[in-house]
Amino acid sequence: MSSTVSTQFANIPMQSVGPFKLIGDVEVDDLMVPMATYETPLWPSVARGARVALHSGGIRVTVMDERMTRSILLEAEHAGMARDVLSQIKQRQDDLQTIVAQSSQYAKLINLNSQVVGNLIYLRLEFTTGDASGHNMVTNAADKLIPWLLEAYPMLSYVSISANYCSDKKVSAVNGILGRGKNVVCEVTIPRKLCQRFLKATPEAIKELHIKKDLMGSIVSGGLRTANAHVANMLLAFYIATGQDAANIVEGSQAMNHVDVTPEGNLYFSTTLPNLIMGTVGNGKGLDFVLENLTQLGCTETDTTPGENSRRLACIAGATALCGELSLLAAQTNPGELMSAHIKLER
Repeated sequence: MSSTVSTQFANIPMQSVGPFKLIGDVEVDDLMVPMATYETPLWPSVARGARVALHSGGIRVTVMDERMTRSILLEAEHAGMARDVLSQIKQRQDDLQTIVAQSSQYAKLINLNSQVVGNLIYLRLEFTTGDASGHNMVTNAADKLIPWLLEAYPMLSYVSISANYCSDKKVSAVNGILGRGKNVVCEVTIPRKLCQRFLKATPEAIKELHIKKDLMGSIVSGGLRTANAHVANMLLAFYIATGQDAANIVEGSQAMNHVDVTPEGNLYFSTTLPNLIMGTVGNGKGLDFVLENLTQLGCTETDTTPGENSRRLACIAGATALCGELSLLAAQTNPGELMSAHIKLER
């Protein structure tokens, strides 16, 4: 007996905001960034951040690192055996890469990390994956490596192809420490007069709120490797608009702001996003609206080296997050501004 299910898709409101000016690893003027969200005040808020950054010379974007990971779980007879086998495996990365190459022309094994708990071996495999976010690519590579490892080391046994040491779509410390996805730093220095004109706040007020809210508030709440106001908001809107796996905002929003006042009295504002997981090819990227948005962002170029489009996309995502962070912190320095904006724009 079979049944059919009729599914209807609701359109999520989407607007392009900006213009953005980026400098550094991505050079672009007058970029409009699509954001899909039900929280409509997000659009003017991010636009305000983009506007003051544009007048201040632009947002400097820097890709610090990129990698995608899959951890596998194997079992030895005892911890001593696990230690000895691990030592041998780590000396055979060329052999491992030969196996990985059979799974994809884009997957490249770049590092191994491990933890032993009792007789359990948690092996964290790290890859570059071209323009794909790489979830399936690294799982496929791991699926090829496991039989080879079990044949080469018959004293080991299989437990799982995913060991939670990756760590995928979960809040963890390991991704920020060892790296997963794109690690992007976004920075802007805003002259005092522009800060007061566009953001209705002084550099000192924004810095003080950052310390008491982002830093102390995150400590009080028990936040893990996070010091931001609402990065998840911007990432979700950006992820939906560009066909990303939205569940990755769990680790993607583990972002940190750093705010200071320069000797000249200007505002230095940065947002560091160490776990941005996104790509420009793969699942979801063939949808018409997604392809249109990726093209608008300049992330569908065909005459680029593998990974260049996805790095550009990550830089734009990070800059979008910075603008939303900057605007919200500025608003919260003024009592009543945040709620009045929501009432005006949402009701």
